[in-house]
Amino acid sequence: MDTRLIFNKTRIAPTPSGFLHLGNVFSFVITAGLAKKTGAKTFLRIDDADRERTNKLYVQDIFDTLDFLGIPWHEGPRNLKEYEQEYSQVHRMHMYNDALLQLRENGDLFACRCTRTQVVVRGEDSVYPGTCRNLNIPLDAKNVSWRLRTNTEKILEVNTWPRTTVQATLPPSMSEFIVRKKDGFPAYQLTSVIDDAFFGIDLIVRGKDLWNSTLAQLYLSSLIGKSSFAEATFYHHPLLNGADGNKLSKSAGDTSVQYLRKDGKTAADIYSLIAGIMNVEARVETWEDLFALIAL
Repeated sequence: MDTRLIFNKTRIAPTPSGFLHLGNVFSFVITAGLAKKTGAKTFLRIDDADRERTNKLYVQDIFDTLDFLGIPWHEGPRNLKEYEQEYSQVHRMHMYNDALLQLRENGDLFACRCTRTQVVVRGEDSVYPGTCRNLNIPLDAKNVSWRLRTNTEKILEVNTWPRTTVQATLPPSMSEFIVRKKDGFPAYQLTSVIDDAFFGIDLIVRGKDLWNSTLAQLYLSSLIGKSSFAEATFYHHPLLNGADGNKLSKSAGDTSVQYLRKDGKTAADIYSLIAGIMNVEARVETWEDLFALIAL
């Protein structure tokens, strides 16, 4: 094993807003494979801070899918009860609020009344146009989100798999991104940074579509003193696309593992199906077999 590629911990971090699909499985397999390759432990983190979209059925589906497919994890909840009692993000809300307070005290935030629709209408390519930036809306006003004051010229360094450092700036789509939603709950970019730092994650595996989120999170980590997050290594894997060329999503029910299981598919059938989407015509029995087919 290359000692430069030894890591402490990676994570699987599904969101319980729908049944897991083949794209999720593809990402989980890459995470498990890199964990085994680098000696890292895998932590199961369930991103449930979006309370409106979280559903217990979807949480249970995470455990059912991982168990059915034999994908291992070493730390985190083993079942719904442990998740609810110990690992839900609601138990770490004080950490998120402390970070928000730090940003507030440092003058890094402004309140925004804009809806998503208004941003789409007013902004070019759905980029936030700064509508509320200088309106001095009180942060404690009702029905406001908190946005981060950002500098799009700041150089960010991303440690990418296997041993490369890439420099980039915050993309327009992440200019003044939201860190607290209108419902008062912390936004994904903030909870993800806090959690990865808290649980000691030093290898982060995610799809290429989350590259901009990585940059936003690195930017945020520098403001709240989470240097360990900035030191982590990131692998942004290719996306698994459906027949229409679009990435697989939870809205496409026929690619959900639950649907395929009800249709009588075995774990090997599901892995072979993913291999077929990768244009590899082979019978694949296990997640290790599938990982061996993925070029890293």
